[in-house]
Amino acid sequence: QVRLVESGGGSVQAGGSLKLSCAASGGINSACEMGWYRQAPNSERKLVSAISTDGTPKYADSVKGRFTISRDNANHTLDLHMNSLKPEDTAVYYCAADRAVTDDRNGYTRCVKWEFWGQGTQVTVSS
Repeated sequence: QVRLVESGGGSVQAGGSLKLSCAASGGINSACEMGWYRQAPNSERKLVSAISTDGTPKYADSVKGRFTISRDNANHTLDLHMNSLKPEDTAVYYCAADRAVTDDRNGYTRCVKWEFWGQGTQVTVSS
């Protein structure tokens, strides 16, 4: 049973920094993507940043240049460094991961997108 546990949320003033961490357990496969989503009140959940197994990151336009995502495949952890925080970054942040499915006949692994989710951690940025 894959489990994702976030930590590091909290309250900060605009311009400040926070680091979110996600610890994965239960057999997460490092061959697939991991990422961070966020959901503000009365809004849909949106992708903030994702990172592939080789470390290639992607970011939402709203956080480019301010957030940095990283992963440690050996320890199954995912981090999000958030700098120059703005009030509009206020949201519940969720760690998410793909589910790897391997075909035993040929060894091919495919990634089922965003199958696993953490419980979320609140980030509040005050002006």
